[in-house]
Amino acid sequence: MLAKEWVQVLAKYREPSTRRSVWELMATIVPFLALWALAWAALSVSYWLAVPIALVNGLFLVRIFCIQHDCGHASFFRNRKVQDWIGRGLGVLTLTPYDVWRRTHSLHHAQHGNLDERGIGDVMTLTVGEYRSRGRFGRLMYRLYRHPLVLFVLGPSYLFLLQNRLPLGLMRAGWRFWASALGTNLALALILGTMIWFAGPMPVLLIFLPTTIVAGTVGVWLFYVQHQFEETHWANGDEWQLHDAALAGSSHYILPQPLRWLSANIGVHHVHHLYSRIPFYRLPEILRDHDELASAQRLTLRESLRSVNLHLWDENRRRLVSFREARSLYGAPTAG
Repeated sequence: MLAKEWVQVLAKYREPSTRRSVWELMATIVPFLALWALAWAALSVSYWLAVPIALVNGLFLVRIFCIQHDCGHASFFRNRKVQDWIGRGLGVLTLTPYDVWRRTHSLHHAQHGNLDERGIGDVMTLTVGEYRSRGRFGRLMYRLYRHPLVLFVLGPSYLFLLQNRLPLGLMRAGWRFWASALGTNLALALILGTMIWFAGPMPVLLIFLPTTIVAGTVGVWLFYVQHQFEETHWANGDEWQLHDAALAGSSHYILPQPLRWLSANIGVHHVHHLYSRIPFYRLPEILRDHDELASAQRLTLRESLRSVNLHLWDENRRRLVSFREARSLYGAPTAG
């Protein structure tokens, strides 16, 4: 079946269940808040007890982000206003201004895999030719950007703690995005300020930051492997087609339980990109009903680890390659 033909098939799965959505929200928020309270209580016993609890809670924060993600796609509740305000509230917990993120993420869905429309809501990926044409400093900067320490440790912390404080990419797109960023910042300031006022800095340093950093790292890793795998899909604008890019350029990440639950089935990303209005809890239903989608674009945990060493899009071979492989195939860059 052609990629675009799946849209009509998948349309019947788009309706959310209000009861199920409320349950999924409560089953995530309640444990998250309980672990926060437990970590806070553990501070009076030992800092070394509080930090591990906070680290584990980062996984529940990932799930909160995934629910916010569904709200942004208007797939979590039938009432758009309700889910938008839920998304804004969750955005305070995830340090992500909801309206800013919703806009940039919609651009990601609309442009993913299009070599002529890179730059917003994606992991920067150069072609072999673009990399080789850069000067020595430009190549070094790209190598640093693609280093795992930057992509999965420093980068997520910068993104959620600093970059999200401003509506970058939408600075001149209207007041709504500034209101989203500044409103989220104000809510964060009130929460963290109250916390410090009553309990000092330790809850922020030993609970809030570890939880946020773990969630950011795991979240960025999931986003990375959703599109950065060897046989992914990129094309120039005149050859690019939305549904082909959605299906061929998004992975089906095979995760064991409880990781599937904690990541809200976000690993079924090829189906999500084909039809983003489907609630996350209905994605397994689609895989059960359609073997072709269940077997498509499968990426195992072991295979995903190897994807860290893929850095450049080879337009000739139409796959991602490593720096070393590009050098072996095409020789050392000549640009100084």
